[in-house]
Amino acid sequence: MRRFVPLLALLLCAVPFGVSVSGCSHKSAPTFCNGGDSGVILGQATTITLQPIVSGISLNYAQIGQLSPPTASDCKGNSVSVGNYIYGTSDLTIADVNPSNGALCGGTWNRHSGGGIPDYTVCNPTNKSGTAYLTASADGVTSNPIPVYVHPVVTSIVLGTPSIDCVGDPATNCSPAAYTYASPSTTAGACPTSSAFPSNPQLANGCCTIPPEKVAPTSTALQPYNPNGCFSQGKSTQLSARVFTGAGSNQTNISCLAGHLQYSTATGSSTSSTNSVVSIDPNGVATANQPGSILISANVANAASSAGFFSTCPPVSITLSAPGGNGNPVVVNQNNQQAITATAVDANGVALTGLNLQYVSTSPNTVPAASPIIPILAGAADIFALCQPPGCNSAPFNQIGLLGNGVPIVSNPIAITSPGTNSTVLYMASTQSRYIVSQDFTQTGLSAPLLLPYTPNSMVITTDGSTIYLGSSTALMVLSSVNSLAITRVDTSSPGSVLAVSPDGNQVVISDPTRQVITIENDKGNVISTYGGVGTRAEYTPDSQTVYIAAGNQILVFSIYTGWTSITPSTTPTDVAITVPSAGAYFAGPVTTARGYCPSTTVTGTNTSNVFYPLADSQPTATDRIAATNNGQHILGASTASGPLLSDIHVNIPLGACPASGLTFSSTLSTTVLGQITPTAITGVWPTPDSSVAFVTYNGAGGVLPAYAPASSGTGQLTYIKLSGSATAPLSGAVSSDNNTFFTGTAGDNLVHLVTRSTLTDSSTIAPNLPGTSGGVVPVDLLVQKPRKTT
Repeated sequence: MRRFVPLLALLLCAVPFGVSVSGCSHKSAPTFCNGGDSGVILGQATTITLQPIVSGISLNYAQIGQLSPPTASDCKGNSVSVGNYIYGTSDLTIADVNPSNGALCGGTWNRHSGGGIPDYTVCNPTNKSGTAYLTASADGVTSNPIPVYVHPVVTSIVLGTPSIDCVGDPATNCSPAAYTYASPSTTAGACPTSSAFPSNPQLANGCCTIPPEKVAPTSTALQPYNPNGCFSQGKSTQLSARVFTGAGSNQTNISCLAGHLQYSTATGSSTSSTNSVVSIDPNGVATANQPGSILISANVANAASSAGFFSTCPPVSITLSAPGGNGNPVVVNQNNQQAITATAVDANGVALTGLNLQYVSTSPNTVPAASPIIPILAGAADIFALCQPPGCNSAPFNQIGLLGNGVPIVSNPIAITSPGTNSTVLYMASTQSRYIVSQDFTQTGLSAPLLLPYTPNSMVITTDGSTIYLGSSTALMVLSSVNSLAITRVDTSSPGSVLAVSPDGNQVVISDPTRQVITIENDKGNVISTYGGVGTRAEYTPDSQTVYIAAGNQILVFSIYTGWTSITPSTTPTDVAITVPSAGAYFAGPVTTARGYCPSTTVTGTNTSNVFYPLADSQPTATDRIAATNNGQHILGASTASGPLLSDIHVNIPLGACPASGLTFSSTLSTTVLGQITPTAITGVWPTPDSSVAFVTYNGAGGVLPAYAPASSGTGQLTYIKLSGSATAPLSGAVSSDNNTFFTGTAGDNLVHLVTRSTLTDSSTIAPNLPGTSGGVVPVDLLVQKPRKTT
C-alpha cells in the first residue's frame, strides 16, 4: 500500500501540469526579421514615413499648419499600426510643433500661458525666416525629416526664366528646396557641394551661391522655362518663379525662403496636374502635350497665385492626303470606306500627334465628314480638317492669339466624289398658306396636305433631313420628316423667323422682330443664348460651333468659344455666306464684305487684346443675296440694283495658321447684267453641290430662270432657262443633293418646276395646290429637300 502513495501523488501533480501545457499550445512563436530566434520581430515598426517628402511644408509667419498622419511599416515593408506618435522640431524658434498631434506653427506655440488659454492654440510669430526639420517618432523609430520653410507672408508669385544671378535676382531655381531632386546634398536642405564646386554656401537671402543646373546639369530634354515662347509637343521644361512679399516699393523677393512651390493648371490639382495642354509633375517639371495655352497657378504657404501661363506650340499647317488624290477628286462608292491621313507640324518642324481634329464636309447629307470617309449617298464634297478651339489649340480669353494659341488652323481640302444618283423628298410650303405637302420621288403622287397651326414665314430642314423647323409670328412649329410629316412641337414662347439650324441639328436661330431679339435654342426648345436685334439671314459653319448673322445695322457672330461679337459695318448686311473652308463669311449689302475668323491681335506682355472677326475683304459690288460654291473658289451674289446684276467674286481663302493681323482674302470681281429679268427682289442664289452652276431666284417678271456657270477666271457663262407654261418668276429654290435637279416654286402658275441641270431645261412640274389663307391656290415660296436612296 505504501508503494502506491508516491504514484498517486505523481498523478495528482501531473494532471494540472498537463492542462497548463495544453493551454499554452495555441501561442505562435514570434517571427524575426533576420530569420533567426532573436532580433526585430516581423510586424514591429521599423520605418516611419512622413509626407510630403519632396516638397516639405511652407508657412508664413504665425501661420498654423498640420502635419499629415505618418505611415509605419515593418522590416518586410508591410503596413503596421502605431498607437501614438510624438512629433519634434529641429528649431522651435522657426517652426514649432504640437508633440501629440502634429499641429504646426510658423513661429512658437504658446505653452503654460495661464488664464485658461489651452496650450498649443496660439501661434506666436518670431519673424525668423529659415528651415526647421520635423519628425515623427514611435516605438523607438524616428521618421524621415521633412523641411518646414517659414518666411514673411507671400503676396505674389510670378513665373519667369530661371535666375542666373542668385544674389541680385533670386528665383526658385536658386533655392535649397530646388536641390532636393536636382542633386544630392550632404546636409538636408543645404546647398550641395561637389568636387567641381567645393564651396556652395547659402546666401543671406536664403539662396545657394550656384544654381542647380550649374551643379548638376539637366538633360537636353529639359529646357529652361521661357514665358515668351511655346514648347513643342513632348518637350519638357523646369518651371521657375519669383516669390514676393509686400507690395509696390516695399515688395521684397523671398524666392529662396518660400520653399518648394506646387504648380497647377486651371484643371489640375495643387500637387500634380495633367490636362490636354501640359502635364506638371510634383517637382515642377512641365511637359507639353496638345497645342494650346493655359494659366498656371503656384501654391506656397496655402497662398495660391496665378503665376503665369504655359504654351504648347500650335500647328502651322495641317495637310490632308488620300491614296490616289494628288489634287484630283477621289472617287468613293457609296458605303465604301476611304482612309485619309492628317499630318500636322508646328513652327519648329515637330510633327504633332493625337490632335483633336474636327472634320467638316461641304455636303454632309451625302458625304459626311469623318476619318475614314464613308459616303452614304451619291454626291460630291470637299472634306477639311480643323484644329478648332476649344477642342484643339485652346487658350484663356485674354491670351487668344498669343503665340498662335486660341485660334483655328484649317487644312487643305480633299475632294470626294461618290458616283450615282439619288432620289429626293421635296417639302413645299408657302408664306400665304397654312398647309405643307411633300413629294417623295420614289413614290407616285403628293402626300396628303398637313394643316399647320399657324401660317409660316420661314422653313429650314436639318442636315440629316429628320426635322423641319417653320417659323411664324405666333409660334415655332417643329415637324418630324423621318417618315410621313407629323407635328412634334408647337412653341408659342419662340415666335419669329427661323434663320438657320446647325449642321449637327442641335441649335436653331430664331429672330423675333416684335421683341427685337435673336434667340439661339437647342433642339428641345431650351434657350442657349439671346442677343438684341432683328436678324434677316444666318448661316452656321460646318462644325456647328459658330453662326454668322446679318442683323439690320449690325453683324452678329455667336461662337461657343468666344460668345457673342457685335460688329457695326459701314453698310447694312442683307445676307451671309460661309466661305469654303469656313475661315470666315461674306456679307451681302451695298458693298460686299468679308469677315475672317482669325482675330487681329495686339500683344502686351503675356496678354492680348483682340478685334474678333476683322474685315478680310471688301468688293465694290451690291448684292442682295449671296452664296459660296463648295469648291471654295467663288462667292456669288445677285442684286436688283445696277441692272439687275450678278456678281462673281473669285476668292482665295488662305489655309494654315492665323496671322496676328487677321486673315486677308485675296479676290477679284467680275459682274454680269441679268438683262432678261425685271426683279423686285432677289430671293436666292443656289449653287449646285459640285459648284458647276448656280441658279438665281427672284420676285418680279421675266419668265426665265438665270443659270450661271462660274469660270476659273473672269466672267462665267450665263444661261436663261425658259420656264414652261404661265410661270412668271422663280420664287424659291432647292438643289438635289446629287446635282441633277433644281426645284423652284413659281409665280403665275403656282407650280413647282423641275429643271434638269445637265441640259438646263425645264423638264416637268408638280402642282402642290396649296390653299391660301385668303382663298384660292398660292405659290410655293418655301422649299426644302432631303436626299434618299433610289428604290
